[in-house]
Amino acid sequence: MKKTTLSIAVEQEKLNAIRFYVEKKDANIEDELEDFLGKLYEKYVPAATREYIESMAAMAEAQPKSAAKRVDRQKEKSSNEVRDE
Repeated sequence: MKKTTLSIAVEQEKLNAIRFYVEKKDANIEDELEDFLGKLYEKYVPAATREYIESMAAMAEAQPKSAAKRVDRQKEKSSNEVRDE
């Protein structure tokens, strides 16, 4: 699935404190925020909508693979035709 960037304003001292204590626990603030956003997504987005989004993402991911297979088959066909001549 395509990702986007989210920007928020945070008081500098609070962010510094969060970073300090997150790092003390050998964690990463970006990973923690991604985990939290995932929980928000599951909490507020209805299951049917999540299922739809996931199925659309799976279809989009599968399309480039099938298109690549078609190109490979076309190349193979073309090379076979050249050999036959």
